[in-house]
Amino acid sequence: MSLIRCAARSLVPVVVATLLAGCAVGPNYKRPSAATTDHFKNPVASTPTLPDQWWTLFNDPVLNDLEAQVIVNNQNIAEASAAYMQARALVREDRSNLFPAIDATGGVTRSVTGSPGYVVGNTPTGTTGTGGATSGLVSGSTKSTTYQLAASTDWEIDVWGKLRRTLENARDSAQGSAADLANAELAAQSQLATTYLQLRGADAQRKILSDTEVAYARTLTITQNKYKVGVAARTDVLQAQSQLLSAQDQEQAEILQRDQYENAIAALVGKPASGFTVAAVDKWDIPSPQIPSGLPSELLQRRPDIANAERSMAAANANIGVEEANYFPAITLTGSYGFLSTAASTLFNQAGLTKSVGGSLSQTLLDFGARRAEVDQAKRAYDQAVASYRQTVLTAFQDVENDLASADIYQKEFDLRRQNSEALDLTEKLTLNEYKAGTVDFTTVVVAQTAALTARLSLAQMRISQQTTAVTLITDLGGGWKMPDYTHYQ
Repeated sequence: MSLIRCAARSLVPVVVATLLAGCAVGPNYKRPSAATTDHFKNPVASTPTLPDQWWTLFNDPVLNDLEAQVIVNNQNIAEASAAYMQARALVREDRSNLFPAIDATGGVTRSVTGSPGYVVGNTPTGTTGTGGATSGLVSGSTKSTTYQLAASTDWEIDVWGKLRRTLENARDSAQGSAADLANAELAAQSQLATTYLQLRGADAQRKILSDTEVAYARTLTITQNKYKVGVAARTDVLQAQSQLLSAQDQEQAEILQRDQYENAIAALVGKPASGFTVAAVDKWDIPSPQIPSGLPSELLQRRPDIANAERSMAAANANIGVEEANYFPAITLTGSYGFLSTAASTLFNQAGLTKSVGGSLSQTLLDFGARRAEVDQAKRAYDQAVASYRQTVLTAFQDVENDLASADIYQKEFDLRRQNSEALDLTEKLTLNEYKAGTVDFTTVVVAQTAALTARLSLAQMRISQQTTAVTLITDLGGGWKMPDYTHYQ
């Protein structure tokens, strides 16, 4: 016992000095470089940053209300939130491993010693009893009771930093999980905004078709009247009917599409589709907002998926230290302090005091390269994380460039389609007047009406494309998210 105490006392200063020095095997993390650029090909000059509630740029109170619900009720966000809380709990668990574990035990033991057995015989005459056969325990056996209460500790000394690297890995993983949660929130918000804008686009196209049906019904009446007086062929009436039925058919398709969008929104805000509705509007033509692209260098700090990839790198780096620490011996201190007595009343007397202290050292002497293989695996996992991070950055720049290019081209296309639609609307009107005057046949009217309707629907679809591309650009820029300062992360 004196030898163990002496060894423990000599070890404590070494352990304390090592822990204070913060020594830990394995590489310290430094974020690797990634390919970036100084400017975007199609930058957008606008407000300096995106607002946290970026969907307010569309100035739609219904969308604002739905976005408030998605954070609370969306189940994908709830799943990511639960995963994040798991990661935080693991950090606390790994942090506790840096400190000694203290256990308390207590108990009562009853025991019998000697040679217990039974004896059978006759009760002697003149003694108490009625006489006859008797049996009982042999008087040589004894009973005893022992009371025990003790506390013990078991502490692995983190000389080589294995536990600290494990905690570092858990912290980095938790930070990555926080970024993953932010990414899930952004994905749900952008999906909701996109679906809502598509629903409003369906409303707009349905309104176009409804107005067209009214115009086609008037045209049908004109052909019927001309046919009755014998100045038009029956084929004119049939073509007019076909035009009207075709428009009605297209409207039904828009109704179905809108119902599907509405049901998708219900799922995103965590409500049953059966009891969820979004009121239709007769007119909805919100211009696409200008989205500030910012500086390319800021993109690395604004996208949660990049943050998640970067934190995965840091976690993989810490794991190298965990595996390298296995090259060195594990040092554990143990101790106990308690009382032992045969009577509960004397349990805490000095005579019943028991205490011990000790230490152990364990080291694998021969593993045929297993530890080296584990270290190599950890290093290659880190290299994989670096490649994934750099690819994530490249993909982010690709996404933003695609969105900026789309926004620029869609605006030009919208202007062209608007002019084309206005020209075809006028052509339709003039052609119908000429038909009334009898200077053109009805086939010319049908062609003009079909072209005009197609142009109007195409213009509405381009507006939807502009708005959904704005949402995609916002998402690819990271929304209003900012990377937290991980130096102060808890």
